[in-house]
Amino acid sequence: MGNRAALVYPLRPAERAPLPLNRDPLSLSQTPRAAADARHWVAHICRELGREDLLECAELGTSELVANAILHGLEPITVRVRGTATHPRIEVSDGSSEAPVPPVATADPDDLLATFGRGLSIVAMAAVAWGASIEDNGKVVWFEPATGVGDHEAAEPVFDSLTEPDVTTRSDHAVAVRLLGLDVPLAFSLSRQYADLRRELRLLAVAHQDAYPLAANLSAMFSSYERQLPSEVSFAVKRARRDGSEAIDLDVTVEPEAAPILRTMLEMFDLADAFCKAERLLSIQRTPEQRAFHVWYLSEYIRQIDGEAPVNFRQSEPVRSLGDQQVS
Repeated sequence: MGNRAALVYPLRPAERAPLPLNRDPLSLSQTPRAAADARHWVAHICRELGREDLLECAELGTSELVANAILHGLEPITVRVRGTATHPRIEVSDGSSEAPVPPVATADPDDLLATFGRGLSIVAMAAVAWGASIEDNGKVVWFEPATGVGDHEAAEPVFDSLTEPDVTTRSDHAVAVRLLGLDVPLAFSLSRQYADLRRELRLLAVAHQDAYPLAANLSAMFSSYERQLPSEVSFAVKRARRDGSEAIDLDVTVEPEAAPILRTMLEMFDLADAFCKAERLLSIQRTPEQRAFHVWYLSEYIRQIDGEAPVNFRQSEPVRSLGDQQVS
C-alpha cells in the first residue's frame, strides 16, 4: 500500500552497522557519584559506536544533566542512549514533571566552561540539539552531543509534552465499543513501548528535519492515530494497575471515521517493529504478547464499527495465533 513508503528514509553508512543502543537504561542513585557513573557508562557506549569524536561533549553534557536531576529532580533517575549512530541522543530522566529552565545566553564561552555546574548552559554549548519531554510521571531531558564544546552556536532547546490529553468529546455519530478482558499489564507495557517509538519519530522530526524529511510526516500520522482512540482507556488502565487488577472491561465510544486509519496503523506498527528489529528506528520492538494485544485492541474498534460483536481478549484470534506459535 502507498503508506508503506512513509516509513522508509535514507540511512547513512554508520546506521547500517549493528548498534548497541537498544539496551536497558542505567539507574542512578541520587548521590554525588551518580554523575561519574553516568559519564563512564555513556563514554563506553560512544566507544562501542565508534564515536570517540563525541566523547568530550557526551561526558560533559551527561554530567550536567545528571547533576541537574540530582539537585532539582526526583527519583527514579536514569540515563540511556537512543537515536542513531549518526545522531546519538543521550537522555536523562527523573520523576519530576517540572520543566527545566532554559539557560540565559552568555557572551563568553570560555568563562562558561570555567566552573562545573553551569547546568543547561553547558549542555547547550556541548550539543547540536537538546530539549525535554514532559510526561505525567516525570520528564526526559536529552541532548545530541557535538564534536566540540563551544565550536558552534549554542543549540536552542526543543520542549514538548507527553501529558495525558483531556477526554475527547465525541459526535452524535460515535459508535459504542466494548473492550472485554482488556489485559492491564500488557496495555500498560504497550503504552510505554509506544511512547518510546512516538518520541523517536517526534525528535527526528524536530531536531533533524533536513536529514529525515519523512519523519515529520510519520509524526503527523501518529498524531492522527492518537486522536482516534478514547483517551479514557489510558486513565482506566492506570487506575486498574494501581488497584492491582489484571483485566478490566471498558465501554467507550469512537468515531466511524477511525476504522480506515486504524487499519492503516495495524500495518504501520508491523513495519515499525521491523525497523526497530533492524535498528533503523532505535526503540524496542513490541514483544509477541504486546503485538497480540495491540492487534486485538485496534481490531475491536474496527470490528465493532462494522457492527460485529465484541470478543474477549483471551478468546481472540491474535491470542490463539500466539499460542499456536509458542507450541510450534
